[in-house]
Amino acid sequence: MKYYLTTPIYYVNDQPHIGHAYTTVVADVLARYHRQQGRDVFFLTGTDEHGAKIATSASKQGMEPQAFCDLNAAKFKVAWQALDISYDKFIRTTDEYHERAVIKIFQDLYDRGYLEEREYTGLYCVGCEKFLTDKELVDGLCPDHKQPPTSVKEKNWFFKLSEFLPRVRDLIASDEIKILPITRKNEVLGLIKTNSLGDFSVSRQKSSVSWGVELPFDKNQVSYVWVDALSNYITAVGYNQDEAEFNKWWPADLHLMAQDILKFHAVYWPALLLALDLPLFKTEFVHGFFTIDGQKMSKTVGNVIDPIALVEKYGADATRYLLLSQFPFGQEADIKAELFDERYTADLANGYGNAVARVTNLIEKNDITVRWEAADKEWREKIATYYTDLRFDLVIKEAVARIKALDVYINDTKPWQQTDSAELTSVLSHCANELKTISETLFPFMPAKAAAVLDCLNNDKIKKGPNLFPRLS
Repeated sequence: MKYYLTTPIYYVNDQPHIGHAYTTVVADVLARYHRQQGRDVFFLTGTDEHGAKIATSASKQGMEPQAFCDLNAAKFKVAWQALDISYDKFIRTTDEYHERAVIKIFQDLYDRGYLEEREYTGLYCVGCEKFLTDKELVDGLCPDHKQPPTSVKEKNWFFKLSEFLPRVRDLIASDEIKILPITRKNEVLGLIKTNSLGDFSVSRQKSSVSWGVELPFDKNQVSYVWVDALSNYITAVGYNQDEAEFNKWWPADLHLMAQDILKFHAVYWPALLLALDLPLFKTEFVHGFFTIDGQKMSKTVGNVIDPIALVEKYGADATRYLLLSQFPFGQEADIKAELFDERYTADLANGYGNAVARVTNLIEKNDITVRWEAADKEWREKIATYYTDLRFDLVIKEAVARIKALDVYINDTKPWQQTDSAELTSVLSHCANELKTISETLFPFMPAKAAAVLDCLNNDKIKKGPNLFPRLS
């Protein structure tokens, strides 16, 4: 059974930050869980590398766009390596195979009659790489970049979205395409109902934007961001290259993303797939933004958190755990940086780490041969339900509760005072079985630490486990 999941491809103009890390760690936890259950998993992430903003940024640094992209894409790879992200493929939209496939997609859309050249006048924000309406402006400025958009008048190729909107609406309403959580589904249906979505530009004149994929039927135009970017989800798994590989993985089981790209993924993407006569993805989960200590993440405020800095302080596994333990996935929420230390100490150093040390030390000291029990089926079913609902916080909550229950059990049974060898074996076997279940549960979140514990428990003679979570200095 296959499971194909994706993160958004991150804009290469950005430095990797905690927002990127959050979505990517979620995807990695899911990938590791599904592999743990014996499924064949393909986990895709990558970078979005074309557009005017890239060319402008490269020019400011005295670099060619490709060299600029190479430099910044590498930073994402370094960050994901630091966080122990187990992606199966890292796609870049400047990859040659991807660009070839984008050319084919444009030609197919053109040949099928879904592209039309029109003159367009609009307000374009380079920072957003999109056209804005007057209603979207705040005091004449882009609400995100606080800059006035540029008035643009040019001939572009438009995708006939209007021909597909009724079908897209019905697919979402019937949950043939699942948009989660339901508030996001309703948001998309509301957008379609208000008739605020029209045909959209899929190209820009080379004279305005030179850094992009040249259209095969119009050498004066290059691909505009969304056809190029969205198609990564199919090009990464063999579209236009390997039909068997493509049929193996597509459609995607889950697209993960933040709320700012909801419209493009929930409306534009299924419409493009319908136009290309390709199977539709199954589910999109759209999470909210979060603030840092009550403030919007901003370079100006100085609260942009570098995930590598977190890894340097807490270690990769603890950082992953801390990112996903503060609030339910999907909600708009506030990350309180001061709680990282508190949670690290309570849950990891004094919780899981201490339980590992106590149990393995008692087993080694008493030379116990553990009696292993059958897997806890009811527990596994409960955890599976949480994963289906993407409630990672509840998986963590259940694991923490089980660690605390194990600690209480040890204190109540006092194995260090036990003189009956059979009873001592029974008590410590129960402790070892609990520790195994807890470690298997935490493995997707903390793969290195949990694997070290499981390796320790799998030895014929169990010895005291390693110091998993050193005290913070």
